[in-house]
Amino acid sequence: MAALRAAKQALRKELKKRVAAMSDQEKLRQSRVVSQKLFKHPKYLSSQRVAVFLSMHDEVRTEDLLQDIFKRGKVCFIPRYFSNSSHMDMLRLKDPEDIQNLSLTSWNIRQPGDEDAHSREEALATGGLDLILMPGLGFDKNGNRLGRGKGFYDTYLERCRKHQPEKPYTIAMAFKEQLCTEIPVDDRDFIIDEVLYEEE
Repeated sequence: MAALRAAKQALRKELKKRVAAMSDQEKLRQSRVVSQKLFKHPKYLSSQRVAVFLSMHDEVRTEDLLQDIFKRGKVCFIPRYFSNSSHMDMLRLKDPEDIQNLSLTSWNIRQPGDEDAHSREEALATGGLDLILMPGLGFDKNGNRLGRGKGFYDTYLERCRKHQPEKPYTIAMAFKEQLCTEIPVDDRDFIIDEVLYEEE
């Protein structure tokens, strides 16, 4: 267990370095390529209820995605993280402008504050999710994912398994710099259905 943790920590450092070396233009360019792939993806096209992360500077940009989700009339959910645990909710976003009203967390991520959260629908309470678009620090081609170590998505996918008959399809959005030959994982790590990135 300790060895696995150490291996994950070392890989996180290495991946953060790799992504930090990318220019903003390159991040934006790859984000557009990956978004275009998603827009043509049959799972995305057929999904009605979609969860998407609000991107941080070291993740594939999701602004275009958010616009597209609303343009196609899908129902959009975004994460609300609880900083002192691995608990996360997926709360409904009304429209793209709604993002401006969200408070900033200490991690510099926008999410609904305590008051605001009560008035929003939580995905699992109202019918579950068809598709979850996943962030992460690193991925391999077998669908193994390296997160930031808090376990938010693994814990949430476990909850999905209990609350909805079919688990949501999961697609990771990645820069090619985030691809690894092999990600060290254990039984609690969920395998992602698909990783989208710009192929050479």
